[in-house]
Amino acid sequence: MPKIRHTPEAPTDIRELAPGEEIDAHRHDNHQIIYAGSGVVAVTTEAGTWFAPGTRALWVPAGCVHAHRAHGHTALHLLGLPAGANPPGLDAPTVLTVGPLLRELILACTRTPHDESPERRRLRAVLLDQLRAAPREPVQLPTPAEPRLAAVCDLLHADPADPRGLAALAADAGASERTLSRLFRRELGMTFPQWRTQLRLYHALRMLADGLPVTAVARRCGWSSTSAFIDVFRRAYGYTPGTHHRPPPGAN
Repeated sequence: MPKIRHTPEAPTDIRELAPGEEIDAHRHDNHQIIYAGSGVVAVTTEAGTWFAPGTRALWVPAGCVHAHRAHGHTALHLLGLPAGANPPGLDAPTVLTVGPLLRELILACTRTPHDESPERRRLRAVLLDQLRAAPREPVQLPTPAEPRLAAVCDLLHADPADPRGLAALAADAGASERTLSRLFRRELGMTFPQWRTQLRLYHALRMLADGLPVTAVARRCGWSSTSAFIDVFRRAYGYTPGTHHRPPPGAN
């Protein structure tokens, strides 16, 4: 089993990651906010993978083993918080909505991480208030353990455009549709259609970050039309996929 790095203090800084670049599995003794000012960051734990574009940030609680992977050229903003400061009250990795104010606070705090001035302390106090109020987002791909469920998930990871319904997929996995439907709810906490939508959005974010055109992404991820893809993407992330490659103002 690979050794897991232990970095007691979660760093506050900015890291530029090339497409596909990874940060190996590690843990901290304090909490960390992970935000991609450009590109998309996927953060993986033993429970699954969380993914966040520029309108989202990931809360990683103290002690949680996690690894990062960049999709597209990614400006990764990392912000450490003391273990005793947990404004959102979360004990598991969670994706948070990042509005304009919270984004600017994260950018300011990570650009000059060693600034201990009174002004910076006031900014951090506002940042904690914003984290406390930030809406949670269900942007996660849980990792299945049951072999038949894992087989179905692997099939769709390999081809997110696979149009087959749960009954046909269940037959390939040697299970009944009813059994698989129950496993999706019990193990992954969501229905099969909900999980497939999250899977397709994950692959869509990855492909868009790699520069694929919107029409090609819609086709490769299994949407019936480009307009249907745009509608789902906009409702999920608050902006259209055509603007995905443009970082928010001041993000780098």
